[in-house]
Amino acid sequence: MLDTIQDMGRHGFGNWGVNPGGAMDGYAAQVANLLVGNDKHEAVIEIHFPGPQILFEQNTLIAITGADFSPTVNDEVIPRWQPVVVRKNTVLHFPSLVQGGRCYLSVHGGYCLQKWLNSYSTSLKAGAGGWDGMPLKKGDELAFNESHIYFAGLLKEENNFEALPWRVNTEKIYQYPHEVGFIPGHEWPLLSDAGRKAFLENNYIIHPSSDRMGYHLSGAPLILEKPIELVSSAMSFGTVQLLPGGRLIVLMADHQTTGGYPRIAHVVSAHLPKLAQLRPSDAIQFKLMDLAAAEQMLFSRQKELHILQRSCRDHLNEMVC
Repeated sequence: MLDTIQDMGRHGFGNWGVNPGGAMDGYAAQVANLLVGNDKHEAVIEIHFPGPQILFEQNTLIAITGADFSPTVNDEVIPRWQPVVVRKNTVLHFPSLVQGGRCYLSVHGGYCLQKWLNSYSTSLKAGAGGWDGMPLKKGDELAFNESHIYFAGLLKEENNFEALPWRVNTEKIYQYPHEVGFIPGHEWPLLSDAGRKAFLENNYIIHPSSDRMGYHLSGAPLILEKPIELVSSAMSFGTVQLLPGGRLIVLMADHQTTGGYPRIAHVVSAHLPKLAQLRPSDAIQFKLMDLAAAEQMLFSRQKELHILQRSCRDHLNEMVC
């Protein structure tokens, strides 16, 4: 459907009109890399359902995180959120959708790619970055960097793959998947009392026209106290804008760099992963949060990722030494 190379985005070029882009679910992308001993900023493949069939021409170590598309190697189910050694000449497939919007595939050592503006991420609008600025398609051959690890030694002779004995528990990260925390945006006070009440109490449905640029939401239209014209200002991943007619859009990874519609809310950073895993026709319930609580959630998440990085590297070193 849409398979692209992504990392944590290209930052610092907004003044040129170049958006950060990057993985929609940055948490899943980082964890995929950490599980196989990579730096968290390495490139991964972001996969939407229906997923591709991928032939491995070398033994390697992979991890699949994010959505559950029932991954299999030669038709045998493999675990997600866990490193897996796969044998050369086996095929990875994603036969059925269980839940989630997008999954991530990492390989030990990372993919052999050139950065554009300090990032591997694919910018489909600019036609740059990633795999020549394009989605991956049938027949593409994507090389990955050589490793000093002898992966064949970790495979039992009769097995097509071997799951290594460590994994990540993500229950806390994705619990209550439809409840999305936000802090008020600059124009939140301009909403009418009825508009603020409706935003907090109603469910919004993700429209089928939604994509990596933004989620268009269907639901009760919101009304400002009075019409207002705004000077365009900087936008960010998770900004909720109020469009003409009272409709809402949540800006996602490929959002534009500036916009002039009222910014009524900002999804808290710690909830962007579960927002990224929602699909068209899924419901969103917005929950007002305190800024200090939102910051604490993000700090805790970064601390956990740091611990995970050290732990995974230690485990991998123990396996191969």
